Amino acid sequence: MQKDNATLVDLLRHRARSESDKRAYTFLKDGEVEEASLTHGQLDRQARAIAARLREITTPGDRALLLYPAGLEFIAAFFGCLYAGVIAVPTYPPRQNRTDARFAAIALDAQASVVLTTAEILSGLDARLTEMPELRDLHRLATDDADIEMASGWRMPDIDSETLAFLQYTSGSTGTPKGVMVSHRNLIHNLEYTKRGGELGPADTGVFWLPAYHDMGLISGIIKPVYTGIYNILMSPAAFLQRPFRWLRAISHYKATYGGGPDFAYALCVDKVRDEDCEGLDLSHWRCAFNGAEPIRKETLDRFADKFGTCGFRKEYFYPCYGLAEVVLAASGPFIADEPIVFEANEAHLGKHRVRQSCQGDSGVKFLIGSGHAWPGMEVMIVDPETSIPCSPDRIGEIWIRGESVTQGYWNRPEKTEQTFHAYLADTDAGPGDGPFLRTGDFGFIRDSELFVTGRMKDLIIIRGQNYYPQDIEFTVARSHPALAPNCGAAFGIDLENQERLAIVQEVRREHVRKLDARRVTEAIRKAVAKEHELQAYVVILIRPGTIPKTSSGKIQRGLCVKKFFTDFSNNDTNVLVRSMATMDKEQQKQDKESMLLRKLLEVKDPTARLPLVELYLLEQLSELVGLPATEIDTEELIIALGIDSMIAVGFVRALEEDLGVSLRMEELLEEATIVNLAREINEQLSANNAGKSEGDA
Repeated sequence: MQKDNATLVDLLRHRARSESDKRAYTFLKDGEVEEASLTHGQLDRQARAIAARLREITTPGDRALLLYPAGLEFIAAFFGCLYAGVIAVPTYPPRQNRTDARFAAIALDAQASVVLTTAEILSGLDARLTEMPELRDLHRLATDDADIEMASGWRMPDIDSETLAFLQYTSGSTGTPKGVMVSHRNLIHNLEYTKRGGELGPADTGVFWLPAYHDMGLISGIIKPVYTGIYNILMSPAAFLQRPFRWLRAISHYKATYGGGPDFAYALCVDKVRDEDCEGLDLSHWRCAFNGAEPIRKETLDRFADKFGTCGFRKEYFYPCYGLAEVVLAASGPFIADEPIVFEANEAHLGKHRVRQSCQGDSGVKFLIGSGHAWPGMEVMIVDPETSIPCSPDRIGEIWIRGESVTQGYWNRPEKTEQTFHAYLADTDAGPGDGPFLRTGDFGFIRDSELFVTGRMKDLIIIRGQNYYPQDIEFTVARSHPALAPNCGAAFGIDLENQERLAIVQEVRREHVRKLDARRVTEAIRKAVAKEHELQAYVVILIRPGTIPKTSSGKIQRGLCVKKFFTDFSNNDTNVLVRSMATMDKEQQKQDKESMLLRKLLEVKDPTARLPLVELYLLEQLSELVGLPATEIDTEELIIALGIDSMIAVGFVRALEEDLGVSLRMEELLEEATIVNLAREINEQLSANNAGKSEGDA
């Protein structure tokens, strides 16, 4: 790390001068075809042009919202903000034709003065911003229309290592978003030690599908090429989710050495990549397959290594790590080429916050994956959260961290910053307690310098690497139907079938117990949660008034709710009114594929006669998927609002493609598809397929 490269602006300017023509990024359209590339020189020029335009409408220190689809436009806009001394605020574009509470909450919390996006998104955003009085005065800038000649008028901003580079809003929060303040110093420290940990350099290539507004996608996918010289291949999250094989194929094709994601990404590859696809796949160059952002499962690592071992993948390529946005990205990681360390813990002792190696004959064993050692310049301690006294090695406590990667706190949240970032150990006879430390809210222990994360102290729900705050989901649930009692519900994550699922326990108002229409209420809950949070409420339990566990002060005891989920909140509990699970019966799916309706619509050649059959087929499939009667599904309602999350949508799309022989874009389904317009698209493709067959027969 060169001392004169104190900021990312210095670093990119250096690369633009020393290796201007070297490719830094390539974006794969649909995860398959090279659509566009950026060299260091091109990125520098675009960033200067955007910065020059920004300086006309902002002042240094202003906040800019970055609303971009997957692609290279975000990268130029992000560095354009840095080049202008403007604080970047990455987020995702609001969904089309719907309000987005999270977007509005972030814009207000950050006190943004400008929105940066593409011309296409801006055309639909203008009208919606004018409908929000608090956001009406935001400047709007389409950076893909920026005049590149303005680059010559750029001047270096007055920034240094302590200047804020961006605000990283923790994913999932809508009511009270928290923007982590990341300075250039924090960023460069973390980049340096993740570079050393992964042994990364200019000869390396990475492949990434993670979104740029996710800390893992932003740091590893977008920023690392400027710091390390690595060449990154990018694709959209939807491209990966729809066909996980695309990620592995790109790793093979580009001989990538670096890439990763949350644990679910590896599990998805095992479940969705066919054995025949593995032929010719070469993963032997992939020496750093990082795994983080959610609990790491031994079963996932074993299954992935077993399935793709024939493709050259070895278990020592796995790189399990631990981190959070409050330390930029990562706080610990292993040495390259070491197999993941597995600790077989006695499960009963874990429940008592004690660490004991399992012995033969133990009734319960939990496999914990080590997350490596603390980076140089970072100190990780295990502390009793109640007494602030360091724990002995055989005790589980809260993970506390200090070091240069620890960020500056939460934007405009002084009290929360004080609570989280300024923790001190308890005073002793030797003097005042040491500090300050960052309180992570995660439980763990350290054994032989290896950090093991055992769970979350806070009630955060993590599903597929995304954070969700239970209070937000509970608020949505309580408002979804008049039969539900406010402030009397709990949302939490549960491990079912080796996946983290969302469970909801909710009290019913006393006056609605006798006349409860359980199906309508659970349907309303699922629709509301899907619309507001893009999550599937996998289990919904409705209970009698006064039976949700609460503290003496009236706070929901979510931890106790989790325990009761597997005991008291069962079907034979008299306090449970209904227990509804969203399941997909595989045998039923098989029968659907062989149904008369499917065969008939494939046989019909007349598009006009076939269209209503396609609509009916989609209606039946979605009815089975979400557990609603077909008569109660609005064919002009957004499909994503019916109570399915993005992963279920992926399975739905794949089933349609296999059944009907069509090709669908995942992004369109997540954004704007209804049964009506999806049926129209499928019908047109079926007509084209039939025309192609006729020409071939001729």
